[in-house]
This record gives sequence, C-alpha cells and structure tokens, in this order.
Amino acid sequence: MNPLPAGSAETMFALAVVKTLVLAVGSIITYFAFKAYRRTRQPALGYLAAGFGLVTLGLVLAGMLYELLDVGLATGILLESLLVLAGFLVIAYSLYVQ
Repeated sequence: MNPLPAGSAETMFALAVVKTLVLAVGSIITYFAFKAYRRTRQPALGYLAAGFGLVTLGLVLAGMLYELLDVGLATGILLESLLVLAGFLVIAYSLYVQ
C-alpha cells in the first residue's frame, strides 16, 4: 500500500469497493459476451468481448499500479485511459463489423 494515500481512509475504502464492483460486473459482461461468441462464432461478438475486457482491465489498472507497484498516479491513469480508449475502439468496431 502506498504510504501517502490520496484521500481519507473512508474515500480510499469506497474507491476500493467501487473498483472491485467494476471488475466484477465488467468481468461478468465480458464472460457473457465471450459465451455468446463461442455459441454463435460471430466475429462481432468476439470483438465485443475483447472490447469489454479491455475496458474492464483499464478501469481497474490505474489503482492497482499505483497501490501495488508504486507506479506514479499520472502514469497509471494514462495507461488506464489508453486501455479504455482501445476497448471502446474495439467495441465500436464490433458494432460496425458484419
């Protein structure tokens, strides 16, 4: 854990809870999209699953890097934003592909 937290203990706890819920719900959505892809073998659903996986990973990554690996907060947020952007691009492509 980082010795200099960015907020009060209550705020840090709430953030950890919310990020955990984002990881759980995002993982469930990714799982169902992948399950639909396996059932139908439609490439669009495969891209959709990959996109949701990237977004979910991105939304959780910054805090993990900051807390566990002592990466600077700005660097963690940049990596998070890049993964979320990549995920949204893949989701948009999945909606475009026939």
